[in-house]
Amino acid sequence: MRTRFPSSSREFMRELFPPPKLPLPDATVWAVSLSLLILVVLADIFTPASFAVGTVLSASVAFAALGTSKRVVWQLTALAVLANLIAGFWNGWRDGVEPFHLANRAVSILAVVLVGVLTIRAREASERAAALAQEERELTRERARRQLAEEMGGPLGQKEFVERAASTLQKLTGASSVEIGAVDRAILGHPYALALAPDLTAQDHPSRLNQRIPLEFLAHPVGAGDVWASGGGNVYLARLRRPTEGDLLLILSNPQTPPSVTGMAIRTLQPLLERTALLDDLRENREQLAERGEVLRDLVYAFSHDLRTPLLANGMNMRSALDGAYGELPQEYRTNLQNGLEANETLLALADQLLLVAKYESGENAQEDTQSVSLRDLVVSVVSDLKPRAQAKDVTFDTALSGVTVQGRKHDLRRAVQNLLDNAVKFSPPGGTVRVSLSGEYDEAVLTVRDQGRGIPADQQARLFQRFRGGGAGSGSGLGLYLTRRIAEAHGGSVRYQRSADARSDFTLTLPLGTP
Repeated sequence: MRTRFPSSSREFMRELFPPPKLPLPDATVWAVSLSLLILVVLADIFTPASFAVGTVLSASVAFAALGTSKRVVWQLTALAVLANLIAGFWNGWRDGVEPFHLANRAVSILAVVLVGVLTIRAREASERAAALAQEERELTRERARRQLAEEMGGPLGQKEFVERAASTLQKLTGASSVEIGAVDRAILGHPYALALAPDLTAQDHPSRLNQRIPLEFLAHPVGAGDVWASGGGNVYLARLRRPTEGDLLLILSNPQTPPSVTGMAIRTLQPLLERTALLDDLRENREQLAERGEVLRDLVYAFSHDLRTPLLANGMNMRSALDGAYGELPQEYRTNLQNGLEANETLLALADQLLLVAKYESGENAQEDTQSVSLRDLVVSVVSDLKPRAQAKDVTFDTALSGVTVQGRKHDLRRAVQNLLDNAVKFSPPGGTVRVSLSGEYDEAVLTVRDQGRGIPADQQARLFQRFRGGGAGSGSGLGLYLTRRIAEAHGGSVRYQRSADARSDFTLTLPLGTP
């Protein structure tokens, strides 16, 4: 493991006696500068005028460069000039006035003023350099933040988040290792990830997973901020908060960047971690919904299959009775049997629809083979089957069918056509006409079913092809038109409804010619 030690005696002394933090507070600058100014003035007063001690007064002005304010520099410059004048008058009164005394004093004053001006310029240059350095640091942090966000982009669960965060932090900080794990009773557990520097192996840095963490790693010093140090400064530690579970502890060994970079990374990762918790919840809910959906489909399959057997047997018995298997029956009894047989057929159709809905909802229909289907023959067959029911309502069919062929599943397509024609017969008034037209337009087969029913109210048309919608034409189980839409879409087509100008209801089924 890489460990940092002072590389020279100079660094060792800097660690023992760290330099003061600049800039110094104004109070410190005033205390030191005034003390130095008073000492120099006293020395100037008590020494001969020829010594020109007043020149040293510029030192108190120069010291102000270590402060925070340019105003302090100007104030100390003025005081130093004033002190020079006072010392000069005192020395002239005491020693007399000589030309070279005046020259020395003028040089001292000019030196103070020059040092003051240079100090101001130096402060301005230092401030510009500090501003540029700050901008560079901000740009560096912004680039690092952007890189971190890019690396952590995409939908991530907590497991993927922890793995990617460890790898990204290792690259960002240059740490020899980065460990991230959930802390439970001082034990580091899952979700967990360990990222090592390229020159290290697992033998160089064993994992701490399922091991007890040192107490110094768990104690967050008061006022330490997002990141704190341990192990003599060789280890950085941080926490990512989780609202409903234990926090994630981050352990960075021998990072090569300052703590501010790690702190920036923690502040960037925290909202991303909260997003992963939401994604995990969504995944869990989706899995639960999928499991419930499978259960419901199984129930639908079982119900539909088990329902068909007694319905078929019941229908056979009623037909046998109507055919005279049990002797001559009164007309009233025959009427009841006929009504029961129709209800039985309705239940059988509903069972078939439930099975088909379950198949389309589960996606099983996509696994079935398709074949070339003559849509004209299919429509003729459905019309033939529905004629007895239409004749019972005094409804007639008017057909105009072109020979078009589509690729698909014949049984499902028959169900879609039957649902449209069955609805048309059901909601046509007595004496009405159901017009059925089939044509090939460009690369589509277009089947239009028009009836003279009362139509669909405008407020119900938006949900006409949804499951279990009710009211208006097509009401009932709410599965027929929904199945028609699903079958059409599965074959690459569509179904729509519109009210014609002559107050007719038009249902139009379009299917692609050839392979969908």
